[in-house]
Amino acid sequence: MAINLIKGQKIDLRKSSGESLTNFCVGVNWGAIETKGFLGLSKNVVEVDLDLSCVLIDDQNKLHDHLYSPLYKLEVLQQFGLSKGKLLSVDGALKHTGDDLAGDTGGDDGLDNEIITVDLSKVDAKVNQIFFFLNNAGKEDFSQIPYAKIRMYEGTPTNVVSEFASYNVSADSQYVNRRSIIMGKLYKHNGEWKFSAIGDPTTDTFLGQTIQKIVQSYV
Repeated sequence: MAINLIKGQKIDLRKSSGESLTNFCVGVNWGAIETKGFLGLSKNVVEVDLDLSCVLIDDQNKLHDHLYSPLYKLEVLQQFGLSKGKLLSVDGALKHTGDDLAGDTGGDDGLDNEIITVDLSKVDAKVNQIFFFLNNAGKEDFSQIPYAKIRMYEGTPTNVVSEFASYNVSADSQYVNRRSIIMGKLYKHNGEWKFSAIGDPTTDTFLGQTIQKIVQSYV
């Protein structure tokens, strides 16, 4: 049965058989905002552009690599000392499915809108922490989004074999005026990978601010 993660919770990456989990997906599913129109006779749909991203931190606590949308403007990224966005890590261990600009506009389809696949066996030996985070590229805050669920599971982006952890990050008063969430991190401990749910919402309005915060305060 999948674990409903809570802030600060740590989990071992092991299957029920005791084997270490090395290949899995981190996905996020969210919905567009729906409001009633004139006299409640129509429906307005506001698309929500969330961005799932991650940064890889090396054993010197320095930024080693990243995955985030290539659609972010390079001139703005450079103000934070960041490179252009990309969807595949240098070591080939992590791969992003691409930027979803709208979310579910016809109700929850049960599928993740953005997914990062992870193969821990390929992660560069210098990397010892991998942070996952969400940014809202629009103007809405997370408290307005009808649902946004992050989950970790075995399988592929189109075939969920076994979900082992999930985390809800929307429709809650703690997310008022919050447009970024540092979700959690994979980290090495005594040579084994583990996962820690951070769950800290922030007021960041740009991805570069979130990455700076991670490097300065969370590694």
